[in-house]
Amino acid sequence: MQILVALLLLLVLINLLKLIYTVIWLPWRFGAHFKKQGIKGPPYRLIYGNSEEIAQLTKDAASNSMPFSHDILHRVSPHYYKWSAMYGKTVLFWFGSKPRLIFSDPDMIKGLMVNNSGSVIKDAFNPLSKLLFGQGLVGLEGDKWSVHRKINNQAFTMERIKGWVPEIVASTLNELNKWEAESGGRDEFEIDVHKALQNLSADIISRTAFGSSFEEGKRIFELQDQQAVLTLQADRSIYLPGLRFLPTSNNRKLQKIEKEIRDSVRKLIETNSKNRENSKNLITLLTHAGSNREEDGLSVEEVIDECKTIYFAGKETTANVLSWALLLLAKHPDWQNRAREEVFSICKSNQLPNDENLTELKTVTLILQETLRLYPPAAMLLRQTAKNIKLGRLDIPANTEFNLPILAVHHDTEIWGNDANEFNPHRFSEPRKHMAAYFPFGIGPRFCVGQNLAMVEAKIILAMIIQRFSLAISPSYVHAPVLAWTLEPQYGAQIILSRAVNSS
Repeated sequence: MQILVALLLLLVLINLLKLIYTVIWLPWRFGAHFKKQGIKGPPYRLIYGNSEEIAQLTKDAASNSMPFSHDILHRVSPHYYKWSAMYGKTVLFWFGSKPRLIFSDPDMIKGLMVNNSGSVIKDAFNPLSKLLFGQGLVGLEGDKWSVHRKINNQAFTMERIKGWVPEIVASTLNELNKWEAESGGRDEFEIDVHKALQNLSADIISRTAFGSSFEEGKRIFELQDQQAVLTLQADRSIYLPGLRFLPTSNNRKLQKIEKEIRDSVRKLIETNSKNRENSKNLITLLTHAGSNREEDGLSVEEVIDECKTIYFAGKETTANVLSWALLLLAKHPDWQNRAREEVFSICKSNQLPNDENLTELKTVTLILQETLRLYPPAAMLLRQTAKNIKLGRLDIPANTEFNLPILAVHHDTEIWGNDANEFNPHRFSEPRKHMAAYFPFGIGPRFCVGQNLAMVEAKIILAMIIQRFSLAISPSYVHAPVLAWTLEPQYGAQIILSRAVNSS
């Protein structure tokens, strides 16, 4: 009995020492290391670090709307807005007991993301939040990531994307016809384009991935929306080991949703494999990519994981970028008119865009690039060092996490000039001065594999909308950019549409 008690006391002592090492010693050591190099930040708090302050700042920022200004850093990333003013552009803060560096210097970002391949890895997902993306490309590392990346690269070639243009045009045409049908024949009518564009993006993904319509994949999107809300809560919280195994209400919901999503995607894959007409669909390309099926292809479960990522990221990214683009054009009628004149001159007699004339939409492209600068879908990127690295003048130890504030870089007046917070698509008529000054789709080896599809889709949809409609901001619109998984309008994007006039 005494031996058992002694063993239990020893076990308690060991765990206590581990806890002290993790939440006291390591933070002190990291903090002292960076302080010697002149890096400052908010003081470390036991267990939670600065996560509670971040949560409160985010909550306060989201509770207030703002004028329709593009100066949005204080609302979208209030912790960096506050701390960079106090401590400088490079800040050390704490997510739990983990040190995080946040900086907006392009040279440092390039050094981290481009020049340290193999030394810098993707920040690990919270075990609960990982459910949203499964074991798809976004969350993988090492050799497995290389295999998935190679297969995704083959699936998203520009040649294949051009083959999907008819499906994108057909989906968009159906959606715009629906808008007009729901207008009741009025000359002007209001629509929340954010909701409508989410449906449109979902339909396009369903068509290109499975050859099915949005209705067939609708349940999957509904489930992923529910999953996104629950996993976002988990991602912003400090994860305690074993938490995912507790029979909490959220855990049970997540497990049930995950099972239904995987079962639904699996059925769509099986249906797709029986239909030979679906040979160019994304599912087929992922399943049969590579010269050697057993060596290079993905298993059904791996395809499901990739589909989860494509479904969610594709829908959110395109819908949000287009929502912001339409709001920007509604606010800036001069650019709206320029873009419309370009579309009318290229798509004569109200012809629809096609894969051959997309490259001629120069003004539309500039507008989308400027939209992605002002309102990037991913307002930040997370990374982590796998080993010690040198970053400029800084010595960075292994296991340091990084928060790269894309939004702050895109709005930096030292990079973009005094009009950095203004809508000026002309700025993209000139070459970029620095590769890490603008990276809405990421930078380095892990840049977004679907960026070409996203841009083609966005150009087609934007061109078709302004070809048919004139845009004006609705009095009911409330400007409230908010960062969920991606940067979105918190209360929707209400726009008044009217029939566009071809003045050419």
